[in-house]
Amino acid sequence: MPILLPMTKTEFDVFLERSIPEYAQDKVRAGNWTEAESLERSRKEFGELLPEGLNTKDNFLYTLHDENQAVGMIWIKVDMPSAFIYEVYIEEKFRGKGYGKSIMLLLEEKAREMGLKTLKLHVFGSNHVARRLYETVGYETTNVNMSKNL
Repeated sequence: MPILLPMTKTEFDVFLERSIPEYAQDKVRAGNWTEAESLERSRKEFGELLPEGLNTKDNFLYTLHDENQAVGMIWIKVDMPSAFIYEVYIEEKFRGKGYGKSIMLLLEEKAREMGLKTLKLHVFGSNHVARRLYETVGYETTNVNMSKNL
């Protein structure tokens, strides 16, 4: 049975090492940043969002464990009475096995315990798998940005 546990310092270091370049590439693919500037801008955003690392006020980072192995992670920032989900990640080898749904439902339990009323998130338009997951667990589209390359 999967469980959510607070992220350890070692897990946090691995999270940053993976997330910063992935976010940079997502922003390039979305057309928001150029390749040349992307990595530095990503580092800067993470530094601004998590200036105290794991101890950053109102930020909660959890690791999803199943049978004593880490299979994914989730990061939220609380701004009562809601929270914004900054990242959901399932390790590649564990994808397609229901862990995405598990992590979202387990987060809902934690959110209710915190007294939260709403969970919000952003998903890149090209991430069809994540969009289907979020819709499956009840998230509704609130905004849509569109573009066309000429």
